[in-house]
Amino acid sequence: MGKSVSHVQEVLSYIKTNKIQFIDFKFMDFPGQWQHFTVPSSELSADSFDDGFGFDGSSIRGWKSIHESDMLLIPDPETMFFDPFTEASTLSLICDVYEPATKEKYDRCPRNIAQKAEAYLKSTGMADTAYFGPEAEFFVFDDVRFDSGPNFSFYSVDSIEGKWNSGREENPNLGYKPRFKEGYFPVPPTDQLMDLRNEMVQNLINIGIEVEAQHHEVASGGQCEIDMKFKPLLRAADQLLMFKYVVKNTAKKRGKTVTYMPKPIFGDNGSGMHVHTSLWLKEKPLFAGGGYAGLSEMALYFIGGILKHAPSLLSFTNPITNSYKRLVPGFEAPVNLAYSQRNRSASVRIPMYSNSPKSKRIEFRCPDPAANPYLAFSAIMMAGIDGVMNRIDPGEPLEKDIYDMSPEELKDVPSTPESLGHALKSLAEDHEYLIKGNVFTEDVIRAWINYKVEKEIKPMALRPHPFEFEMYFDV
Repeated sequence: MGKSVSHVQEVLSYIKTNKIQFIDFKFMDFPGQWQHFTVPSSELSADSFDDGFGFDGSSIRGWKSIHESDMLLIPDPETMFFDPFTEASTLSLICDVYEPATKEKYDRCPRNIAQKAEAYLKSTGMADTAYFGPEAEFFVFDDVRFDSGPNFSFYSVDSIEGKWNSGREENPNLGYKPRFKEGYFPVPPTDQLMDLRNEMVQNLINIGIEVEAQHHEVASGGQCEIDMKFKPLLRAADQLLMFKYVVKNTAKKRGKTVTYMPKPIFGDNGSGMHVHTSLWLKEKPLFAGGGYAGLSEMALYFIGGILKHAPSLLSFTNPITNSYKRLVPGFEAPVNLAYSQRNRSASVRIPMYSNSPKSKRIEFRCPDPAANPYLAFSAIMMAGIDGVMNRIDPGEPLEKDIYDMSPEELKDVPSTPESLGHALKSLAEDHEYLIKGNVFTEDVIRAWINYKVEKEIKPMALRPHPFEFEMYFDV
Protein backbone atom coordinates (compact mmCIF):
# COMPACT_ATOMS: atom_id res chain seq x y z
CA MET A 1 0.00 0.00 0.00
CA GLY A 2 3.03 2.26 0.15
CA LYS A 3 2.39 3.66 3.62
CA SER A 4 5.23 5.84 4.90
CA VAL A 5 7.39 3.83 7.29
CA SER A 6 8.20 6.94 9.32
CA HIS A 7 4.51 7.79 9.80
CA VAL A 8 3.70 4.21 10.79
CA GLN A 9 6.52 4.21 13.34
CA GLU A 10 5.32 7.58 14.63
CA VAL A 11 1.87 6.08 15.31
CA LEU A 12 3.29 3.00 17.03
CA SER A 13 5.66 5.11 19.12
CA TYR A 14 2.83 7.44 20.16
CA ILE A 15 0.73 4.47 21.27
CA LYS A 16 3.57 3.10 23.39
CA THR A 17 4.68 6.42 24.89
CA ASN A 18 1.17 7.55 25.79
CA LYS A 19 -0.05 4.11 26.91
CA ILE A 20 -2.96 4.16 24.47
CA GLN A 21 -5.53 1.47 25.28
CA PHE A 22 -7.70 1.49 22.16
CA ILE A 23 -7.49 2.30 18.45
CA ASP A 24 -10.62 3.71 16.82
CA PHE A 25 -10.89 3.30 13.04
CA LYS A 26 -13.04 5.97 11.39
CA PHE A 27 -14.26 5.87 7.79
CA MET A 28 -16.86 7.59 5.65
CA ASP A 29 -20.08 6.03 4.43
CA PHE A 30 -21.58 6.98 1.07
CA PRO A 31 -24.14 9.62 2.15
CA GLY A 32 -21.65 11.43 4.38
CA GLN A 33 -21.55 10.22 7.98
CA TRP A 34 -18.51 8.94 9.85
CA GLN A 35 -18.59 5.28 10.91
CA HIS A 36 -16.17 3.52 13.25
CA PHE A 37 -15.11 0.42 15.09
CA THR A 38 -12.52 -0.07 17.81
CA VAL A 39 -9.77 -2.58 18.65
CA PRO A 40 -7.41 -2.91 21.62
CA SER A 41 -4.11 -1.20 20.86
CA SER A 42 -2.35 -4.58 21.02
CA GLU A 43 -4.14 -5.47 17.73
CA LEU A 44 -2.36 -2.73 15.79
CA SER A 45 1.06 -3.46 14.34
CA ALA A 46 3.15 -2.18 11.43
CA ASP A 47 1.58 -4.88 9.24
CA SER A 48 -1.90 -3.47 9.96
CA PHE A 49 -1.15 -0.53 7.68
CA ASP A 50 -0.80 -2.98 4.78
CA ASP A 51 -3.08 -5.85 5.77
CA GLY A 52 -5.95 -3.79 7.20
CA PHE A 53 -9.02 -4.91 9.14
CA GLY A 54 -12.08 -6.65 7.72
CA PHE A 55 -15.67 -5.48 8.17
CA ASP A 56 -19.17 -6.00 6.75
CA GLY A 57 -19.71 -3.59 3.86
CA SER A 58 -23.34 -4.66 3.31
CA SER A 59 -24.35 -2.85 6.51
CA ILE A 60 -23.00 0.49 5.31
CA ARG A 61 -25.46 2.80 3.52
CA GLY A 62 -25.12 2.85 -0.26
CA TRP A 63 -22.44 0.15 -0.47
CA LYS A 64 -22.38 -3.62 -0.89
CA SER A 65 -25.14 -6.19 -1.20
CA ILE A 66 -25.27 -9.08 1.27
CA HIS A 67 -23.62 -11.60 -1.10
CA GLU A 68 -20.47 -9.47 -1.52
CA SER A 69 -20.23 -7.89 1.89
CA ASP A 70 -16.58 -8.38 2.92
CA MET A 71 -14.57 -5.16 2.87
CA LEU A 72 -11.19 -4.03 4.17
CA LEU A 73 -10.24 -0.93 6.17
CA ILE A 74 -6.64 0.24 5.97
CA PRO A 75 -5.71 3.08 8.34
CA ASP A 76 -3.86 6.16 7.10
CA PRO A 77 -1.02 6.80 9.60
CA GLU A 78 -0.93 10.50 8.72
CA THR A 79 -4.42 11.05 10.17
CA MET A 80 -3.93 10.04 13.80
CA PHE A 81 -5.39 12.16 16.59
CA PHE A 82 -6.02 11.58 20.29
CA ASP A 83 -9.73 11.30 21.05
CA PRO A 84 -10.58 13.75 23.88
CA PHE A 85 -14.03 12.31 24.56
CA THR A 86 -13.51 8.64 25.44
CA GLU A 87 -12.97 7.47 29.02
CA ALA A 88 -10.26 4.99 28.01
CA SER A 89 -7.23 6.48 26.21
CA THR A 90 -8.05 6.17 22.50
CA LEU A 91 -6.19 7.03 19.33
CA SER A 92 -8.25 7.66 16.19
CA LEU A 93 -7.12 6.82 12.67
CA ILE A 94 -9.01 7.70 9.48
CA CYS A 95 -9.15 4.79 7.05
CA ASP A 96 -9.43 4.03 3.36
CA VAL A 97 -11.74 1.28 2.14
CA TYR A 98 -10.42 -1.54 -0.05
CA GLU A 99 -11.76 -4.56 -1.90
CA PRO A 100 -10.20 -7.55 -0.05
CA ALA A 101 -9.88 -9.79 -3.12
CA THR A 102 -7.94 -7.29 -5.24
CA LYS A 103 -6.53 -4.89 -2.62
CA GLU A 104 -7.87 -2.12 -4.87
CA LYS A 105 -9.46 0.95 -3.32
CA TYR A 106 -13.26 0.76 -3.33
CA ASP A 107 -14.78 3.05 -5.98
CA ARG A 108 -17.64 4.16 -3.71
CA CYS A 109 -15.33 5.06 -0.82
CA PRO A 110 -15.70 8.87 -0.66
CA ARG A 111 -12.13 9.34 0.57
CA ASN A 112 -10.89 7.42 -2.46
CA ILE A 113 -12.78 9.82 -4.72
CA ALA A 114 -11.07 12.79 -3.05
CA GLN A 115 -7.67 11.11 -3.49
CA LYS A 116 -8.40 10.53 -7.17
CA ALA A 117 -9.46 14.17 -7.52
CA GLU A 118 -6.13 15.36 -6.15
CA ALA A 119 -4.26 12.99 -8.47
CA TYR A 120 -6.31 14.18 -11.46
CA LEU A 121 -5.50 17.82 -10.73
CA LYS A 122 -1.77 17.05 -10.77
CA SER A 123 -2.16 15.06 -14.00
CA THR A 124 -3.57 18.10 -15.80
CA GLY A 125 -0.38 20.08 -15.18
CA MET A 126 -2.40 23.25 -14.54
CA ALA A 127 -1.94 23.04 -10.76
CA ASP A 128 -0.74 20.62 -8.10
CA THR A 129 -2.82 21.68 -5.09
CA ALA A 130 -6.43 22.69 -4.55
CA TYR A 131 -6.93 24.44 -1.22
CA PHE A 132 -10.30 24.37 0.52
CA GLY A 133 -11.55 26.35 3.49
CA PRO A 134 -15.09 25.40 4.56
CA GLU A 135 -17.15 27.56 6.94
CA ALA A 136 -19.64 25.10 8.40
CA GLU A 137 -22.41 26.77 10.37
CA PHE A 138 -24.41 24.85 12.97
CA PHE A 139 -27.15 25.20 15.57
CA VAL A 140 -26.71 24.46 19.26
CA PHE A 141 -29.98 23.29 20.84
CA ASP A 142 -30.96 22.45 24.40
CA ASP A 143 -33.73 20.02 23.47
CA VAL A 144 -34.67 18.17 20.28
CA ARG A 145 -37.68 15.88 19.84
CA PHE A 146 -39.05 14.35 16.65
CA ASP A 147 -41.06 11.33 15.62
CA SER A 148 -43.41 10.13 12.90
CA GLY A 149 -45.79 7.24 12.32
CA PRO A 150 -48.80 6.26 10.22
CA ASN A 151 -51.04 8.79 11.97
CA PHE A 152 -48.71 11.51 13.27
CA SER A 153 -45.55 13.50 12.59
CA PHE A 154 -43.82 16.25 14.55
CA TYR A 155 -40.56 17.92 15.48
CA SER A 156 -39.68 20.34 18.22
CA VAL A 157 -36.35 22.09 18.80
CA ASP A 158 -35.57 24.43 21.65
CA SER A 159 -32.78 26.77 22.71
CA ILE A 160 -32.17 28.99 25.72
CA GLU A 161 -31.39 31.66 23.12
CA GLY A 162 -34.58 31.17 21.09
CA LYS A 163 -36.55 34.39 20.60
CA TRP A 164 -39.69 32.28 20.91
CA ASN A 165 -38.78 31.78 24.60
CA SER A 166 -38.83 35.48 25.50
CA GLY A 167 -42.10 34.93 27.41
CA ARG A 168 -41.30 31.54 28.95
CA GLU A 169 -41.05 31.09 32.72
CA GLU A 170 -37.44 30.11 33.34
CA ASN A 171 -37.21 30.96 37.05
CA PRO A 172 -35.92 33.52 36.19
CA ASN A 173 -36.04 34.34 32.48
CA LEU A 174 -33.18 36.84 32.04
CA GLY A 175 -34.13 37.89 28.53
CA TYR A 176 -31.18 38.17 26.16
CA LYS A 177 -32.79 36.20 23.34
CA PRO A 178 -31.36 37.29 19.95
CA ARG A 179 -34.08 38.60 17.67
CA PHE A 180 -34.68 36.71 14.42
CA LYS A 181 -31.91 37.53 11.91
CA GLU A 182 -30.07 39.62 14.55
CA GLY A 183 -27.67 37.08 16.05
CA TYR A 184 -24.57 38.46 14.26
CA PHE A 185 -22.43 39.38 16.48
CA PRO A 186 -23.92 40.44 19.86
CA VAL A 187 -21.57 40.20 22.85
CA PRO A 188 -22.45 38.18 25.96
CA PRO A 189 -24.84 37.94 27.73
CA THR A 190 -26.97 37.99 24.54
CA ASP A 191 -24.44 35.57 23.07
CA GLN A 192 -24.81 32.76 25.62
CA LEU A 193 -22.58 30.28 23.77
CA MET A 194 -19.22 32.06 23.99
CA ASP A 195 -17.69 29.68 26.55
CA LEU A 196 -19.00 26.62 24.70
CA ARG A 197 -17.48 27.76 21.40
CA ASN A 198 -14.17 28.53 23.11
CA GLU A 199 -14.14 25.00 24.52
CA MET A 200 -14.88 23.63 21.06
CA VAL A 201 -12.01 25.68 19.61
CA GLN A 202 -9.58 24.49 22.27
CA ASN A 203 -10.55 20.86 21.64
CA LEU A 204 -10.02 21.40 17.92
CA ILE A 205 -6.60 22.93 18.50
CA ASN A 206 -5.69 20.04 20.80
CA ILE A 207 -6.23 17.51 18.01
CA GLY A 208 -4.19 19.52 15.52
CA ILE A 209 -6.73 21.68 13.70
CA GLU A 210 -5.82 25.32 13.09
CA VAL A 211 -8.76 27.59 13.94
CA GLU A 212 -9.02 31.14 12.62
CA ALA A 213 -12.12 32.46 14.41
CA GLN A 214 -15.36 31.61 16.18
CA HIS A 215 -18.55 33.66 16.44
CA HIS A 216 -22.31 33.66 16.83
CA GLU A 217 -24.25 33.53 13.58
CA VAL A 218 -27.29 35.41 12.29
CA ALA A 219 -30.16 33.20 13.43
CA SER A 220 -31.85 33.16 16.80
CA GLY A 221 -31.85 29.82 18.61
CA GLY A 222 -28.11 29.18 18.92
CA GLN A 223 -26.60 29.44 15.44
CA CYS A 224 -22.77 29.44 15.46
CA GLU A 225 -19.72 29.28 13.23
CA ILE A 226 -16.11 28.21 13.78
CA ASP A 227 -13.66 28.80 10.92
CA MET A 228 -10.71 26.50 10.19
CA LYS A 229 -7.59 27.39 8.23
CA PHE A 230 -7.63 26.25 4.60
CA LYS A 231 -5.93 22.95 3.71
CA PRO A 232 -5.41 20.78 0.59
CA LEU A 233 -8.58 19.01 -0.57
CA LEU A 234 -8.17 15.64 1.16
CA ARG A 235 -6.91 17.12 4.42
CA ALA A 236 -9.68 19.74 4.39
CA ALA A 237 -12.31 16.99 4.07
CA ASP A 238 -10.68 14.91 6.84
CA GLN A 239 -10.59 17.98 9.07
CA LEU A 240 -14.24 18.87 8.45
CA LEU A 241 -15.24 15.45 9.78
CA MET A 242 -12.93 15.86 12.77
CA PHE A 243 -14.48 19.29 13.26
CA LYS A 244 -18.04 17.94 13.30
CA TYR A 245 -17.01 15.17 15.69
CA VAL A 246 -15.41 17.59 18.14
CA VAL A 247 -18.19 20.19 17.99
CA LYS A 248 -20.96 17.63 18.54
CA ASN A 249 -19.21 15.83 21.38
CA THR A 250 -18.12 19.02 23.15
CA ALA A 251 -21.74 20.19 23.13
CA LYS A 252 -22.97 16.83 24.39
CA LYS A 253 -20.59 16.98 27.38
CA ARG A 254 -22.27 20.25 28.34
CA GLY A 255 -25.77 18.83 27.99
CA LYS A 256 -26.44 20.45 24.62
CA THR A 257 -26.80 19.09 21.10
CA VAL A 258 -25.57 20.28 17.70
CA THR A 259 -27.11 19.88 14.26
CA TYR A 260 -25.64 20.60 10.85
CA MET A 261 -29.05 20.22 9.19
CA PRO A 262 -29.29 23.32 6.99
CA LYS A 263 -32.79 24.54 7.90
CA PRO A 264 -34.03 23.43 11.35
CA ILE A 265 -35.88 26.70 12.16
CA PHE A 266 -38.68 28.25 10.11
CA GLY A 267 -38.50 31.97 9.37
CA ASP A 268 -34.83 32.54 10.16
CA ASN A 269 -31.50 31.95 8.46
CA GLY A 270 -30.37 28.42 7.73
CA SER A 271 -26.87 27.00 8.10
CA GLY A 272 -24.63 27.20 5.07
CA MET A 273 -21.10 26.02 4.42
CA HIS A 274 -19.37 28.68 2.36
CA VAL A 275 -16.43 26.98 0.66
CA HIS A 276 -13.29 29.00 -0.12
CA THR A 277 -11.06 27.48 -2.78
CA SER A 278 -7.98 28.27 -4.88
CA LEU A 279 -5.49 26.46 -7.10
CA TRP A 280 -1.72 26.55 -6.57
CA LEU A 281 1.30 25.29 -8.52
CA LYS A 282 4.72 24.75 -6.96
CA GLU A 283 3.61 26.69 -3.86
CA LYS A 284 2.54 29.69 -5.94
CA PRO A 285 -1.09 30.93 -6.01
CA LEU A 286 -2.78 30.85 -9.41
CA PHE A 287 -5.97 32.82 -8.73
CA ALA A 288 -4.36 36.27 -8.36
CA GLY A 289 -4.14 38.45 -11.46
CA GLY A 290 -5.14 41.66 -13.18
CA GLY A 291 -8.73 40.79 -13.96
CA TYR A 292 -11.99 41.56 -12.17
CA ALA A 293 -11.55 41.78 -8.38
CA GLY A 294 -7.86 41.01 -8.77
CA LEU A 295 -8.51 37.58 -10.25
CA SER A 296 -6.48 35.72 -12.85
CA GLU A 297 -7.97 34.45 -16.10
CA MET A 298 -7.77 30.93 -14.62
CA ALA A 299 -9.84 31.97 -11.59
CA LEU A 300 -12.53 33.53 -13.78
CA TYR A 301 -12.75 30.40 -15.92
CA PHE A 302 -12.89 28.33 -12.71
CA ILE A 303 -15.91 30.42 -11.65
CA GLY A 304 -17.40 29.86 -15.10
CA GLY A 305 -17.19 26.11 -14.59
CA ILE A 306 -18.88 26.28 -11.20
CA LEU A 307 -21.71 28.47 -12.47
CA LYS A 308 -22.27 26.31 -15.57
CA HIS A 309 -22.38 23.04 -13.64
CA ALA A 310 -24.03 24.37 -10.46
CA PRO A 311 -27.41 22.66 -11.01
CA SER A 312 -25.74 19.21 -11.01
CA LEU A 313 -22.98 20.22 -8.61
CA LEU A 314 -25.56 21.01 -5.92
CA SER A 315 -26.59 17.36 -5.77
CA PHE A 316 -23.30 16.86 -3.87
CA THR A 317 -22.88 20.23 -2.15
CA ASN A 318 -26.53 20.47 -1.05
CA PRO A 319 -27.41 16.79 -0.85
CA ILE A 320 -30.55 16.47 1.30
CA THR A 321 -34.17 17.48 0.87
CA ASN A 322 -33.82 19.96 3.74
CA SER A 323 -31.01 21.73 1.83
CA TYR A 324 -33.58 23.34 -0.44
CA LYS A 325 -35.56 24.79 2.49
CA ARG A 326 -32.49 27.02 2.96
CA LEU A 327 -32.02 27.90 -0.73
CA VAL A 328 -34.92 30.34 -0.90
CA PRO A 329 -34.85 34.13 -1.45
CA GLY A 330 -34.70 36.48 1.52
CA PHE A 331 -32.44 34.67 3.98
CA GLU A 332 -28.96 35.48 2.60
CA ALA A 333 -28.84 32.07 0.88
CA PRO A 334 -27.60 32.55 -2.70
CA VAL A 335 -30.29 31.24 -5.03
CA ASN A 336 -29.13 33.17 -8.09
CA LEU A 337 -26.12 31.83 -9.95
CA ALA A 338 -23.86 34.82 -10.37
CA TYR A 339 -20.50 36.10 -9.11
CA SER A 340 -19.40 39.33 -7.48
CA GLN A 341 -16.74 40.89 -5.30
CA ARG A 342 -17.95 41.54 -1.76
CA ASN A 343 -21.64 41.02 -2.64
CA ARG A 344 -22.81 38.24 -0.32
CA SER A 345 -26.04 37.71 -2.25
CA ALA A 346 -24.07 36.22 -5.17
CA SER A 347 -23.52 32.46 -5.24
CA VAL A 348 -19.81 32.98 -5.96
CA ARG A 349 -18.11 35.78 -4.07
CA ILE A 350 -14.53 37.05 -4.26
CA PRO A 351 -13.48 38.03 -0.72
CA MET A 352 -11.67 41.37 -0.66
CA TYR A 353 -10.19 41.34 2.85
CA SER A 354 -6.59 41.33 1.60
CA ASN A 355 -4.63 42.26 -1.52
CA SER A 356 -2.08 39.49 -0.99
CA PRO A 357 -1.90 37.06 -3.95
CA LYS A 358 -1.80 34.18 -1.43
CA SER A 359 -5.21 35.14 -0.05
CA LYS A 360 -6.85 35.45 -3.47
CA ARG A 361 -9.59 32.85 -3.66
CA ILE A 362 -13.20 32.35 -4.60
CA GLU A 363 -16.03 31.61 -2.17
CA PHE A 364 -18.80 29.29 -3.32
CA ARG A 365 -21.74 30.17 -1.07
CA CYS A 366 -24.35 27.59 -2.07
CA PRO A 367 -23.05 24.51 -0.19
CA ASP A 368 -24.33 23.48 3.22
CA PRO A 369 -22.79 21.38 6.03
CA ALA A 370 -24.93 18.30 5.29
CA ALA A 371 -22.56 17.61 2.39
CA ASN A 372 -20.16 14.69 2.30
CA PRO A 373 -16.98 16.82 2.09
CA TYR A 374 -14.95 14.30 0.08
CA LEU A 375 -17.60 14.30 -2.64
CA ALA A 376 -18.51 18.00 -2.40
CA PHE A 377 -14.94 19.34 -2.54
CA SER A 378 -14.03 16.95 -5.34
CA ALA A 379 -17.09 17.97 -7.35
CA ILE A 380 -16.39 21.69 -6.86
CA MET A 381 -12.82 21.23 -8.04
CA MET A 382 -13.85 19.15 -11.05
CA ALA A 383 -16.42 21.76 -12.11
CA GLY A 384 -13.81 24.50 -11.80
CA ILE A 385 -11.18 22.53 -13.71
CA ASP A 386 -13.70 21.94 -16.50
CA GLY A 387 -14.22 25.69 -16.62
CA VAL A 388 -10.48 26.29 -16.95
CA MET A 389 -9.99 23.57 -19.58
CA ASN A 390 -12.89 24.79 -21.71
CA ARG A 391 -12.35 28.50 -21.03
CA ILE A 392 -15.91 28.91 -19.78
CA ASP A 393 -16.75 32.62 -19.55
CA PRO A 394 -18.58 33.36 -16.27
CA GLY A 395 -20.29 36.37 -17.87
CA GLU A 396 -20.51 39.80 -16.31
CA PRO A 397 -20.30 40.14 -12.52
CA LEU A 398 -23.42 41.12 -10.63
CA GLU A 399 -22.71 44.19 -8.52
CA LYS A 400 -26.26 45.00 -7.41
CA ASP A 401 -27.98 43.56 -4.36
CA ILE A 402 -29.79 40.63 -5.97
CA TYR A 403 -32.67 40.82 -3.50
CA ASP A 404 -33.39 44.44 -4.50
CA MET A 405 -33.51 43.65 -8.22
CA SER A 406 -36.79 43.53 -10.11
CA PRO A 407 -38.03 40.34 -11.80
CA GLU A 408 -37.21 41.97 -15.15
CA GLU A 409 -33.60 42.53 -14.07
CA LEU A 410 -33.33 38.97 -12.77
CA LYS A 411 -34.87 37.18 -15.74
CA ASP A 412 -31.51 36.36 -17.31
CA VAL A 413 -29.84 35.28 -14.04
CA PRO A 414 -30.12 31.48 -13.61
CA SER A 415 -31.26 30.06 -10.29
CA THR A 416 -30.28 27.11 -8.15
CA PRO A 417 -32.46 23.98 -8.38
CA GLU A 418 -35.71 24.18 -6.44
CA SER A 419 -35.34 20.74 -4.88
CA LEU A 420 -33.00 17.80 -4.45
CA GLY A 421 -34.97 16.01 -7.17
CA HIS A 422 -34.21 18.79 -9.64
CA ALA A 423 -30.52 18.73 -8.70
CA LEU A 424 -30.34 14.95 -9.20
CA LYS A 425 -32.05 15.28 -12.59
CA SER A 426 -29.36 17.80 -13.54
CA LEU A 427 -26.68 15.38 -12.31
CA ALA A 428 -28.08 12.61 -14.49
CA GLU A 429 -27.88 14.93 -17.50
CA ASP A 430 -24.60 16.69 -16.68
CA HIS A 431 -21.80 14.64 -15.09
CA GLU A 432 -19.17 14.28 -17.82
CA TYR A 433 -16.99 16.80 -15.98
CA LEU A 434 -17.06 14.58 -12.88
CA ILE A 435 -15.97 11.32 -14.49
CA LYS A 436 -12.87 12.74 -16.15
CA GLY A 437 -9.80 10.92 -14.89
CA ASN A 438 -12.13 8.30 -13.38
CA VAL A 439 -12.51 10.56 -10.33
CA PHE A 440 -16.22 9.87 -10.05
CA THR A 441 -17.42 6.82 -11.96
CA GLU A 442 -20.69 6.08 -13.73
CA ASP A 443 -21.38 3.57 -10.95
CA VAL A 444 -20.87 6.24 -8.27
CA ILE A 445 -23.16 8.70 -10.10
CA ARG A 446 -25.89 6.06 -10.56
CA ALA A 447 -25.56 4.84 -6.98
CA TRP A 448 -25.77 8.39 -5.61
CA ILE A 449 -28.88 9.21 -7.61
CA ASN A 450 -30.57 5.90 -6.78
CA TYR A 451 -29.78 6.15 -3.08
CA LYS A 452 -31.07 9.71 -2.80
CA VAL A 453 -34.26 8.96 -4.75
CA GLU A 454 -35.11 5.67 -3.04
CA LYS A 455 -33.99 6.44 0.53
CA GLU A 456 -34.77 10.15 0.83
CA ILE A 457 -36.94 11.71 -1.88
CA LYS A 458 -39.58 8.99 -2.22
CA PRO A 459 -40.03 8.37 1.54
CA MET A 460 -40.38 12.13 2.06
CA ALA A 461 -42.90 12.46 -0.76
CA LEU A 462 -45.11 9.70 0.66
CA ARG A 463 -45.68 11.31 4.05
CA PRO A 464 -48.32 13.92 4.89
CA HIS A 465 -46.73 17.13 6.18
CA PRO A 466 -47.98 18.65 9.45
CA PHE A 467 -48.51 22.04 7.78
CA GLU A 468 -50.78 20.39 5.20
CA PHE A 469 -53.30 19.84 8.00
CA GLU A 470 -53.24 23.56 8.78
CA MET A 471 -53.83 24.43 5.14
CA TYR A 472 -56.13 21.65 3.96
CA PHE A 473 -57.90 19.76 6.79
CA ASP A 474 -61.15 21.64 6.27
CA VAL A 475 -61.38 21.15 2.51
